[in-house]
Amino acid sequence: MEKVRIMLSSEKHKSNPLVMVDALKKLDLEHYFSEEISANLDLTYNNMYKTLQVNDGKLMDVALQFKLLREAGYNVSSDIFQRFLDGNGEFKQSLSKDVEGLIRLHEASFLTMGEEILYKANEFSTKHLKSAMRYLGPNDSAFVRHTLDHPYHKSLKQYKARHYLKHVNSLKIGDASVSMEKLAQIEFRSNQRLYQDEFKKIRRWWSDLGLASELTFARDQILKWYLYSMTTVPGPQFSRIRLEFTKAISFLFIIDDVFDIMGNAEELALFTQTINSWEDSNALPGYMRVCFHALQEVTEGIAQFVEEEYGWNPINFLKRSWSTLCNAFMVESRWFANSQVPSAAVYLTNGVTSSGVPMMMVHLYFLLGHRVTNETANLIEGKSTLVSGAAKILRLLDDLGSSKDENQDGFDGSYVEYYMKDNPSCSLDNAKLHTRELISKSWEELNKECFFNTSFLPCFREASLNCARMFTIIYNYNEEQQLPPLDDYIQILLLGEMTEDYNFTRSF
Repeated sequence: MEKVRIMLSSEKHKSNPLVMVDALKKLDLEHYFSEEISANLDLTYNNMYKTLQVNDGKLMDVALQFKLLREAGYNVSSDIFQRFLDGNGEFKQSLSKDVEGLIRLHEASFLTMGEEILYKANEFSTKHLKSAMRYLGPNDSAFVRHTLDHPYHKSLKQYKARHYLKHVNSLKIGDASVSMEKLAQIEFRSNQRLYQDEFKKIRRWWSDLGLASELTFARDQILKWYLYSMTTVPGPQFSRIRLEFTKAISFLFIIDDVFDIMGNAEELALFTQTINSWEDSNALPGYMRVCFHALQEVTEGIAQFVEEEYGWNPINFLKRSWSTLCNAFMVESRWFANSQVPSAAVYLTNGVTSSGVPMMMVHLYFLLGHRVTNETANLIEGKSTLVSGAAKILRLLDDLGSSKDENQDGFDGSYVEYYMKDNPSCSLDNAKLHTRELISKSWEELNKECFFNTSFLPCFREASLNCARMFTIIYNYNEEQQLPPLDDYIQILLLGEMTEDYNFTRSF
């Protein structure tokens, strides 16, 4: 780390320090060099327009500056790409063979907040990078393919870091590449051991809880539950938080199965009333009482953890998040029981809450050390764009029908189906296209909040992005109903040399 730190601050590397900064971020090492990175970005931002005016800027340099500065929350306009447009407002064809520049432009395009020029950047870079693969060597072609298939901004950072290791030696940063590669390998092995240890702890907790044997109808997917935590808040500094967060996530899926599979209308109304009052009821069926008691125990344990760590107890807000979730589940249950057909807009509004994302993020909000503010209520209700953006991405990806419903017997609605009923002349393909456009819009809204909403801690904003990134992979089934990138991710980053035999796709 000291070698990299010296090189990052050395005048010898000042000619292009952002290449080093970008490599550190892509190797998931930036948390070790936050001061040096901030200093370089401050300097870049302060000198940016002066530098571009003098040198006129290469596509690679301009795109890299834009990407790094916008990621870090600097107020940088996409208009800096205007210099690369021709008289017709399209990107100049002379750029079509600049592979390095196209890669940087492609990465920058995903940081869009709705700008037209970034749409054009994405189309232009995608088209010409695909063409470039025909004449590039095998290694470079594979790197471009991975860039197109797994855009950095929408991908799991740790997964991308492992693949980026193969490319770091080709960067023009001298000895720094060797030191960064060694550091990344050490970091990877250390994190893998930590995640394996945490996963074993979660397995023991789940086994001791005993719900798998008492609620046999519910999903028993501890790997999936832990993976959400491992992805949302990665890194050694969040180890204890991940363990508590996983416990909350597990009950999201258990209670979802109570509503979708096991409970009848009368039982579900009683269960929802019990969650709302947070008081046991003898009228509840036995399996529901078991579930409620376990939920109480886990929720109170999380509240106690927050109090011990930060000095305040969020139990009332945690209880309210469960109440809001179950009320949303109950709305959907009544729709299906009474054969009601909501409008697509009404379905999606309720679906933001029933996705479970607001509940998850409220728990994480307090686990990361946030105090109660005016934003807290909006988080619980799913009204904060930081949460609703990720929730819409989950709900709409699920509803696109890219995966079968996990071998469950329950019933779920679909935004695609309701949109077609709202618009009888709309074909299935056009309804899916509209849904994908909504997903893109949700990413734009989420980007804006994550880059510029300083009401939340940076780690919480990054966690919201990580949720959306995880959903993009979890609902990306292939024709055989398998999840190749996710299987690869779990094997590389978590299981490694562990001998347990997991069928990943079945677990999801």
